[in-house]
Amino acid sequence: MRILGIDPGLQICGYAVVDGDDLLEAGAIRTDTKAAIEIKLNQIAEDIESLLEKFKPEIVAVEQLYSHYAHPRTAILMGHARGVILRSCAAAGIEVKSFSATRIKKSLTGNGRASKEQMQRTIQTILRLPDLPEPPDVADAIATALCCANNKQLVGNL
Repeated sequence: MRILGIDPGLQICGYAVVDGDDLLEAGAIRTDTKAAIEIKLNQIAEDIESLLEKFKPEIVAVEQLYSHYAHPRTAILMGHARGVILRSCAAAGIEVKSFSATRIKKSLTGNGRASKEQMQRTIQTILRLPDLPEPPDVADAIATALCCANNKQLVGNL
């Protein structure tokens, strides 16, 4: 099953495409830090649409927003990015699954509070990568896709 994992962000939006145990591509959509928000959102939408067209995933897995009371503006800005991602998927008719950060971490490491480094090392081991996946946004996108794949395997085995 081909899954596109996305770690939504307004400046850096990580993505990863997995098919079974194979990592087909991983990278980051980077927006111009000086651009207006509507320009950034449009770029994210266009880049996501290109990924959907290129890889034709069966499912898109997106990390859910985490809102911390100390940083509500960050959550709102990320919500804008997540919104254009979800809209692009809906327009393409592709199913979307959302996973919390703690569920993603627990799915891969058994610990819902695993560190970024622990997650990167686990991904490196699972996918037999020569190096740790970088930057963290890309590692988060890979983890999101793998969590979705794990979830689909569990559901399929019931």
